[in-house]
Amino acid sequence: MKILSVRQPWASLIVSGVKDVENRTWPTKYRGPVLIHSSRRVDDVTSGDIERRFGVLLPPELPLGGIVGMTEIVDCVKPHASRWYAFAHWAFVLTNSRSVPFVKWKGALLLRDAPAELLELLNLDRPSTRQPPLIAAE
Repeated sequence: MKILSVRQPWASLIVSGVKDVENRTWPTKYRGPVLIHSSRRVDDVTSGDIERRFGVLLPPELPLGGIVGMTEIVDCVKPHASRWYAFAHWAFVLTNSRSVPFVKWKGALLLRDAPAELLELLNLDRPSTRQPPLIAAE
């Protein structure tokens, strides 16, 4: 399993199943499960911007600096028809996104392997790791 650090609010939008692509300037050949790590730094976009552009209401506080959920990368394409696609970027096409209980964890650049210690902390083999979405689309 891999880990990908994503700034908020994008991390929560992904694990809630609302955002179906993650935009990157680089492609990946990896296909499979990915833990979504919420960076400690928030992106320069406001809740109002997200609501106006995408019709999605964000919670007032979003978790920072740890694992917030999982998804699966099923493709990597350029361009993509998703409303979340950013022009001239690679779209990591995502499916089966879901929240997991927050685990504080240090982030890093690029797509990287998840350490065994983290997988144990998350108890990923238990069905109880499924959490309700933080964000609902309107």
